[in-house]
Amino acid sequence: MTDDVRVGPLDLAAHVDEALAVQAVAFGLGPDEVGVRRHIVVRHMTSPGARALGATTGDGRLVGFVYGMPNDRAHWWSTIVEPYLRHTGRDGWLDGSFVITELHVHPDFQARGIGRALITSLTDTATEPRSILSAIDIESPARGLYRSLGYVDLAEQVHFPSAPRPYAVMGAPLPLTRG
Repeated sequence: MTDDVRVGPLDLAAHVDEALAVQAVAFGLGPDEVGVRRHIVVRHMTSPGARALGATTGDGRLVGFVYGMPNDRAHWWSTIVEPYLRHTGRDGWLDGSFVITELHVHPDFQARGIGRALITSLTDTATEPRSILSAIDIESPARGLYRSLGYVDLAEQVHFPSAPRPYAVMGAPLPLTRG
């Protein structure tokens, strides 16, 4: 990771607009989708065990963030992915898992180890024995990062309502693989 970026705790509810600005650029979101996600992020941060980290430059600019929480089968995400995981015989991953809900790094700061530092720092404090997440189901730098950390595909071609592309659900034992 570059010396000019620091990873540390982030009050995501207080910095939701800065974080979503990063996500909008990194993920190609329009204003309407950012508005919807704003409410989701603020609600998620009230969930038990939810926590966030940010990557900031020396002048205080937020250039990346990650947040997650212990999985709850009653959460929307779990209700969507559960049938796909059940079909592959892996729905047990929904129990005892820490979910990486979002991880985004501004494109100008990608490929510098920031995403790796964010996700490993967040999962290092998890008390759950494993982590799960979803990623767009294409071979991408993000999927490569997750695989290098020990994540494996648990289900592919997962369709979320209103998402234009299918996702893969990935899981890894904690702590994540280093190097």
